[in-house]
Amino acid sequence: MRKVVAYTLVSVDGVAESPEQFLLEFDEVMEANLGEVIATQDTVLLGRRMYDEWSAHWPKSDDQPFADFINTVQKYVATATPLTREWTNAEPVRGPVEDFVRTLKAGDGGDIGIHGSLSLTRSLLAAGLVDEVRLLVAPRVVGTGRRLFEDDTGYPLELVRSVGSPSGSLLVHYRVVTGD
Repeated sequence: MRKVVAYTLVSVDGVAESPEQFLLEFDEVMEANLGEVIATQDTVLLGRRMYDEWSAHWPKSDDQPFADFINTVQKYVATATPLTREWTNAEPVRGPVEDFVRTLKAGDGGDIGIHGSLSLTRSLLAAGLVDEVRLLVAPRVVGTGRRLFEDDTGYPLELVRSVGSPSGSLLVHYRVVTGD
């Protein structure tokens, strides 16, 4: 069975919106961590807002290793409206997102990544469909902005690994603990 892995950039106080505002340096340890995360993924799930932002940015970017990955990987977009921008290997999710993700997980292939897409990540966590959470915690307190965890729902997590980076970020890898 495939795993769903949520990768999110957050500030120390949990803000995940507009990481370019608080993530001021991306060092070699962070880059290696990102490479490790995407190396196992052959599918990405995106929310509509993230798709609209990224489909305007990434096709023109040469920011590696992510540009080559995100521009070629199979992308499924959780949206109720037609996609208005063309982007290689991107298509809307047909039917209920949770059912679609269950079907993906049951199929063959590598890991299924969720990058950014806060609302989508939260809904899939609540549905018990996220297997791992990979956080890059930047050494900044932002104060305001959308957070990855905004509701009162708790999720038991098991630490797989944590590593500090030279620029002060913390790279944290958790496994979501389920009752299974």
